Amino acid sequence: METIPVKNIDCSMSHEDIAALVQPDRVHTSLYTSPAIFELELERIFSRTWVWVAHESEIPQAGSFKSAFVGTQPVIVVRDRKHDINVLLNRCRHRAATVCEHRKGRTNNFVCPYHGWGYGLDGSLRGVPHPQSYGDTLDKASLGMVRLRTAVYAGMVFATFSEDIEPLEDFLGPAKKWIDLFMKQGAGYAIEASEAQRFRFPGNWKIQLENTTDGYHFPIVHKSFLSSVDKQTEEMLNFVDGGGYVEDLGNGHSVMVMIPQLVDLEANLDADIPERFLALAAQLREEGHEEMQVRRIVRAVGGSGFNLNLFPNVACSMAFFRVLQPVSVKETEIHHVVITMKDGPQAANQARLRLHEHFQGPMGFGTPDDSEAWERVQQGATAGDNLWIMLNRGLPGERRTTDGLKSDVSAETGMRAAYQKWKSCMTEGGCDE
Repeated sequence: METIPVKNIDCSMSHEDIAALVQPDRVHTSLYTSPAIFELELERIFSRTWVWVAHESEIPQAGSFKSAFVGTQPVIVVRDRKHDINVLLNRCRHRAATVCEHRKGRTNNFVCPYHGWGYGLDGSLRGVPHPQSYGDTLDKASLGMVRLRTAVYAGMVFATFSEDIEPLEDFLGPAKKWIDLFMKQGAGYAIEASEAQRFRFPGNWKIQLENTTDGYHFPIVHKSFLSSVDKQTEEMLNFVDGGGYVEDLGNGHSVMVMIPQLVDLEANLDADIPERFLALAAQLREEGHEEMQVRRIVRAVGGSGFNLNLFPNVACSMAFFRVLQPVSVKETEIHHVVITMKDGPQAANQARLRLHEHFQGPMGFGTPDDSEAWERVQQGATAGDNLWIMLNRGLPGERRTTDGLKSDVSAETGMRAAYQKWKSCMTEGGCDE
């Protein structure tokens, strides 16, 4: 395999040079370490493809808003008085100050704290202090907040700067059926996204992107977690030798099915209730829920038996959204957003939160170990300029399906899928072709 002079990588690289960084079974280490490549990613990926920014439940009413990022650009996701969702660049058109510093809330408008320019919930410029000084030179119609193209699927809100990219549903493609399955964990209640748990790790965003469909690491990195659960749960999570699989769904999306019997949460409701949920089932019966609804709720509490990766920045993982936000070439912010049942049984939602805290929480058994592994990858990536990241696991058994490519549950099929999309976006044609 040829070597690539990583120290000479810059923004003037040809499309051919960039394409050479991604091979069918490996990617070059510079994808983790090159500031120039990171800047190109912001331009060619995060500015030209559909990026997840919110779940509809986070902005339930007119005036409800949430701050987010598209790449490194701050945006506001807001529901206007017509109940339409707008994604606005968080920047005053006068002198560039941000107009919103809150993570979420409800407002009637946005007012710049520097000079007082006021904007409506749709981003239109409504008024400026002392307008007479402008004479007839102020064209308010052309100075509204920049509004991104926005689309929603199954309550998931996506935005893009590109007017040329394909419609969201086409971009999602075969991933849509997995999103639909994931949303069944509402158990008949509406899905509600809770407050995000946020943390940063000193590593490139793609290290985390790879992790969501990486079953190979689970019994090694999460050995302490497996030792903390009951025997029945431990056996269920011993999926590396099980009947699961990873599938490339196109456009960089992929799914890792860990527990096939929990793919459809509304199937096989007659199956025995796991021992760890017997007390919850008894409490739900005491509250008056019919038996099949008890089983539906209990089954949903544990979450789906798969992880769905949506390129480039969100995963539907078990029972939560995992959102990645690139900060720099060697720093990434992660948001874990646990899903609850809106107006559902308090006992069920509490059980869901306790399960989430056990693995994903800051004192949990899972995410802290993942984070250390991600940090070690970034540290190791600085050793040896011309080495490669190997992504060849599962290649011999990979087979084509109607949706894409499929291999065993510990295969690196999902990572290969993401990097082929990365290659397409970063070279001629790009994400919006």
